[in-house]
Amino acid sequence: MDINQLSKKIENKLLKDISIKDVKIIDNTYKHLKHDSHQKGKFHIKLEINSEILKKTNRVQANKVIYKILSEELKTDIHSLQISFI
Repeated sequence: MDINQLSKKIENKLLKDISIKDVKIIDNTYKHLKHDSHQKGKFHIKLEINSEILKKTNRVQANKVIYKILSEELKTDIHSLQISFI
């Protein structure tokens, strides 16, 4: 899977959740290409999520919601995930 396919899949899954208004997906994989732990085909993703409900929720709980939604992708396509709520 390439980054465009993954981004679209992530966006579709997150926007299905009624508490998420918008999501910006940033590929930071290029920053980690020379790291020993870099795995080809796995991406370093940053999410900027616009959600009033998740922004007001405990940060750990909000992250758990996102991790649950993206559980499949975390196993197969995402090496690291950085989440911010705006």
